[in-house]
Amino acid sequence: MKGSRSAPVRVGRAETGNGGRPETDAHPAQGFGSDPLTVRDTDHYTSEYVRGFVEKWDELIDWEKRYESEGGFFVDLLRSYGVKSVLDVATGTGFHSVRLLEEGFDTVSVDGSAEMLAKAFENGLNHGGHILRVVHADWRWLSRDVSGQFDAVVCLGNSFTHLFSERDRRKALAEFYAVLKPDGILVIDQRNYDAILDGGFSGRHTYYYCGEEVSAEPEYVDEGLARFRYRFPDNSQYHLNMFPLRRDYLRRLLREVGFQRVETYGDFQETFRAQDPDFLIHVAEKSYDPVNTGRRRDSAAVTVARDYYNSDDADNFYYSIWGGEDIHIGLYADEHEDIATASRRTVEHMASKVGFTPSTRVLDIGSGYGGAARYLAKTFGCRVTCLNLSEVENERNRRFTAEQGLSELVEVVNGSFEDLPFEDDAFDVVWSQDAMLHGGDRVRVLEEVARVLRPGGEFVFTDPMASDDCDRTVLQPIFDRLHLDSLGSPGFYRRELSKLGLSVVEFEDHTEQLAVHYQRVLEEAQRRHEEISSKVSETYLTRMKIGLKHWVDGGRAGNLAWGIFHARA
Repeated sequence: MKGSRSAPVRVGRAETGNGGRPETDAHPAQGFGSDPLTVRDTDHYTSEYVRGFVEKWDELIDWEKRYESEGGFFVDLLRSYGVKSVLDVATGTGFHSVRLLEEGFDTVSVDGSAEMLAKAFENGLNHGGHILRVVHADWRWLSRDVSGQFDAVVCLGNSFTHLFSERDRRKALAEFYAVLKPDGILVIDQRNYDAILDGGFSGRHTYYYCGEEVSAEPEYVDEGLARFRYRFPDNSQYHLNMFPLRRDYLRRLLREVGFQRVETYGDFQETFRAQDPDFLIHVAEKSYDPVNTGRRRDSAAVTVARDYYNSDDADNFYYSIWGGEDIHIGLYADEHEDIATASRRTVEHMASKVGFTPSTRVLDIGSGYGGAARYLAKTFGCRVTCLNLSEVENERNRRFTAEQGLSELVEVVNGSFEDLPFEDDAFDVVWSQDAMLHGGDRVRVLEEVARVLRPGGEFVFTDPMASDDCDRTVLQPIFDRLHLDSLGSPGFYRRELSKLGLSVVEFEDHTEQLAVHYQRVLEEAQRRHEEISSKVSETYLTRMKIGLKHWVDGGRAGNLAWGIFHARA
């Protein structure tokens, strides 16, 4: 992600000929020179926003249509955080600055383009007689040019992608962080470059760029450059060279700079399929409480998972059908074996990979009913902390633990593995079984695991995954059922663990067991339908059987993967 040149990718209907190189000449006033693809410089954006382009920019935005499509999203979001003062650091021609002023926010307007600021000031007067407080500033030295601190910084309009070096991106984010009050938030957006890089461009002009007679399409894309062409009704055209930020990369940068929590929306929606949105909006919180690590609000994925597993239907089905104390995928001796026996075999096999002793401190994330934790405590005498988001499952866990006389060794904590309420280096082993798929931000989960593991500590886990070469669109029925936009994959976990400094000791591939397990659960649900229907609604059972069949089909088709990862810090 350093802006290096690589082979161009297909960009849908904006694909070009000439080996992927642009067929059209750049507007001479924008200063791209003879080879515009070599222009990958943060400071060049000031040359790109020439007067002619700026004067036409509002044709692309279409203030009235964007106002309608955006609705009250940003206004409601800011008010939900109690925001009163806002620093709009990507003012552009002033759309959001004017909107914020109209809604009563104390707003200061910043941009690095003097041409844009001049147009914004003019627009402020023309749209309600507002006198914008404008500051011409470079983000990398923002705190030098802007005085005071703000409740919110907003950086909208895909503006952050003008920064081509990681050093510039980190410096700019650090400056945004510095001008925020201690409990402030940063709202920052970007095009969905993952979708463009991985699947081609299909912008719909629905939310951000609403002008119907203006086209804004990529002319060339590789991992270090997204060159967009803007065509206007008078046949004039201009270009912008931008860095194609991937979603998880930007989220990681935000956290590394110091933001404590990052929530991402797709075209103003909390839940979305990864390839669908034109734009992604990130909300990053600065607030940090070293004592109470609970979040002000949970991510959409966490909320959905908690509500699901807290329901009577889910609780009764999983406990009765899935395997009792162990609600995860089993290792089957044959395809007819009892679910509980196969599930306990998984626990035993995973435990054999680590040298547990009575002094081993274990964290089980997504612990369900705590079967694995009690096995480890009873077998090895070690202390285990169970962390799980379902209060209903946790109550069963505590009851079973007390009944087995293990309460002194097993602690049960309500919480999300996206924000572990534990100190750094607190555990010798982190354990997880088939839970991380429910995380809205798996990179964040792995970061938290790495943080709480002591040096030399071990991470043992399983997770239902997409196969590395799977076309993700074929998994959409599974995504829809679980309200997810993706699954991890073996390659994903290897790559992200390596980035965090964890070496993968082994990935023991047992993909064939995934289809066997879901088939066994489906068979049991069908065989015991009359019995279980007294505890579980018919609607839930019908949907569950359909969902189980999707897992079986996906496993047999080779689109899914499953196995045991063993990594060491």
